[in-house]
This record gives sequence, structure tokens and C-alpha cells, in this order.
Amino acid sequence: MAMLLREFVEKRHYITEEELIELNALTQLLPGPSSTQTLVGIAWKVGGLRLAIITFLIWILPSAGIMCMAAISYKILADKSKIKEVLRFVQPIAVGIVAYATYTFANRFLKSRVSTTLAAGSLIVTLILQNAYAFPILILLGGIVSSALETPAQESELRLKLFSNVNPNKVTYFIGILLFFAALGALVRQTSPFSLPIRLFENFYRNGILIFGGGQVLVPLMYTEFVQAKHYLTRPEFLSGYALQQVLPGPTFSFSSFLGGLSMANKGAGLVGQITGSVVAVIGLNTPGLILILFIVPFWDDLKKITRIKNSLSGINAVAVGFMATALILLATPFGLNWLPYVLMASAFVLLKFTKIKAPVIIIIGIALGLMI
Repeated sequence: MAMLLREFVEKRHYITEEELIELNALTQLLPGPSSTQTLVGIAWKVGGLRLAIITFLIWILPSAGIMCMAAISYKILADKSKIKEVLRFVQPIAVGIVAYATYTFANRFLKSRVSTTLAAGSLIVTLILQNAYAFPILILLGGIVSSALETPAQESELRLKLFSNVNPNKVTYFIGILLFFAALGALVRQTSPFSLPIRLFENFYRNGILIFGGGQVLVPLMYTEFVQAKHYLTRPEFLSGYALQQVLPGPTFSFSSFLGGLSMANKGAGLVGQITGSVVAVIGLNTPGLILILFIVPFWDDLKKITRIKNSLSGINAVAVGFMATALILLATPFGLNWLPYVLMASAFVLLKFTKIKAPVIIIIGIALGLMI
């Protein structure tokens, strides 16, 4: 936000400070990558749809490309070097970063008894079920509960006035696109030669619709689906990719590039297949957020008046905190009684909480320890 304010408001005067703040507020209400959506929204305001798409590609491609190369090289090096030994300290440090993200989200969003209860409930349910399909149901319930309990009744008339001004054709196209891609993976049989890339696209697309609160919420959703449920990756592979992403600049959603590429590699795909996996993962995860921001920005001036929509976000974020706590428990459980990973986790958390040392530096320290010890 500080960079956007400096570059686009103060230096170039593309938009006003008020427009930037409101646009950022809008992205917090929508699923998808908030930083990417804010940038795309600015581009849309400045130059329309074409500039918005070009801006998105320039923003996502560098880090996604690096993560794709990391996925390819990881599989090549895993069998020919001591990469697992080098990364053995990085993986618990990555769990420590997840712990800090969970703490930060909880501190920011659990402000009431309702939100705390929703977070605890989502933690318990996801720990019991450990099923990817529990996420959308819990997100929906969290939004409904917080919206119902925190919204005044007199909003009905304003809400009706807004939706009477919405073009029904645009709404139909928007919902149709979302449903088409969401159903695509289910329609492709497992025996199809294109089955896995299409199923990957559907998996990432569905998760892109569900992720509120930024890239850190990727961890519980992706870990549950790709590691626990479908076994596309192993836990060490997942943590290694997440740790690498924390070192790189760029949006956290580029982590999907690593997951897609390595998922294809683990299923025996060659170089072209791994690149395909990275591409479909990045496109699938980012498309819902891109569609949403481009669809909603034109009538945001009316939409922002509806407090029921804003109030649903507190419940959604509370549920997301529960998801992150679940991921933390599941990621830490395999450490068992080995004390060293817990020390590294705690050290990473303390450094992030009480010092100005950033996550990339901590990850690099972990790699150095793996090389030296």
C-alpha cells in the first residue's frame, strides 16, 4: 500500500488517495489476492480492461516463473544431491512463519465473541473432518453468521435499490464463467490424457474462489487438498516450496506455480507437463479474483454502502483464522517428540514478532544452517 500510494497517487496522480483506500477496502471483501486485485483495479481505472490484464501478467509472471523453475529443479536435484538435508532446517522455520501468520490474523480479526467462536469452530471441524470440501461450507456459514448478527435490519431498502441497478446480463455471464470452470474438473474422466492438468485447474480455481485475507490463507487450503487428500505432494515438498516463496519478492499466490509444477512431476510428467502444471495453477488460482475485481469495480460506489456485505467479512476472516490454526497443527504434528524442529519454529516466530528481521532472511539462515551442519 505504501508503494502504491507513493507511485500511483503522489508521483503519477493516476488515482486519488481516497480511491486507493476504497479500492483496497474492496479487495478485502473479495476472495482472491488482495495486492494483485488492488493493482489490477488501479490499472482498470487508468486504462481499461487491456491495461488491467497486461498489468496482471507483468505483476505475476516473474515470481511465478521462478517458482516454476524451482519445482522443475527440485525434482531433478532431490535424487542427486543433499537437498533434503540442506532443507531440513528450513521446513520447521516455514511452520514457524505459518504460526506467526496465524497469530497476526487472529490478533487482527478476532475482535468479538462471535469471531472467536467462529474461529474455534472452524478449527475443530477441519481437524475432525480434514476434508477439502469442508472449507467452502465453513466460509459460507461464517459469512452468513457474522452478517446476520452484525447488520441492522433497515438495510433491506438500500440493498434492493443497488441490485435493481445491476445489469442482469453481466451477472449471468459472471456466474456462468465461475460455474463453468468449477464444474470442468468434475466432467473430465481420470483416464483422459489431459485429466490431471484440467483437474489441477479446477482445484486451483475452486480454491481461488475461497481464499479471503491474502496469500497466507493458501497454506491450510492447499495443504489439506494437495498433500493430505490427493497426495500430489509430500509434506516436506510443500514446506520447501512455501519457504522458497517467502524468500522471493512478488505475490504469495505465485506459490501455486510450484505446487502445480511439482504435482505434475510427481505424477511422472516431463518438462512440458511440469510447465503446464505451473501455468494452469497460476491461471486457475488467480482467475476468480481477476474476474471479481473487474466485474465489481464499475459499481463499487454503490456496493460499498451495503454494510451487510462488509459485515460478512469478519466471519469469513474468523473462519480463515481457524483454517490457519488447523494447518499449523497438521504441519507440526509429524515433528513428533523431536525437540529441534520446535526450537526452530519458536525461534522463527520470536524473530518475526519481536525483531525487524523479515521472513526471507530467516529462511536464508535456515538454508545456511543446513549447509554447515
